[in-house]
Amino acid sequence: MAEPAGKRLKSSLPLCKAHRSSTGSRAKHNMQAAVEEALCGVSSLLWDGAYRLQALACVFERDDVALPRVASFFHQEALKQQDEAEAMLGYLAERGGNYCGKDIQKPGCEAVCAVLPALELLQLQLKEEVGILVELSQLARKHGDPHTASVVKSHFLTPRVDRLKLLGDLLTSARRVGCTDNQAGGFGEYILNELQEELTG
Repeated sequence: MAEPAGKRLKSSLPLCKAHRSSTGSRAKHNMQAAVEEALCGVSSLLWDGAYRLQALACVFERDDVALPRVASFFHQEALKQQDEAEAMLGYLAERGGNYCGKDIQKPGCEAVCAVLPALELLQLQLKEEVGILVELSQLARKHGDPHTASVVKSHFLTPRVDRLKLLGDLLTSARRVGCTDNQAGGFGEYILNELQEELTG
């Protein structure tokens, strides 16, 4: 028995609800509508992540927190995320797909005022993105689009795995030097800000 056309399989891929598929486009290069819609949704997810990282960077620039290297680290992560979102949009346009922008929501990290929860939030975000990118790669293969699967794996998935490794090392260092979850901060945050090489570059 065939599945109804309007019904979708369960997936954690962020799909664009108001997506305008370019099925009639002559410039479309052999890309299925499901892959195009998933690329559009993942692009929006990457933009949301960049916005959240920028908000976290601003937390550590405030005068009551003042951890400039930590703020710089989150700014650099936000720039990487923006570059990846733009690269995915460029790939989508190159293949003849349409991007449907959505409203930007609050980043949801207003309560984060310490280094340890901010790093944990970034780790959760990257893990979620890795899972979604793996699922996007599998969807592309399922729909007979090995080029998209290869691009997702090489340009988006592999760099995230390296960033997750770096982040794991940072979290371990933060716990070892005594960073806490509370807003008051302490000597651990200062040591991490001053001595951690990963924060500078």
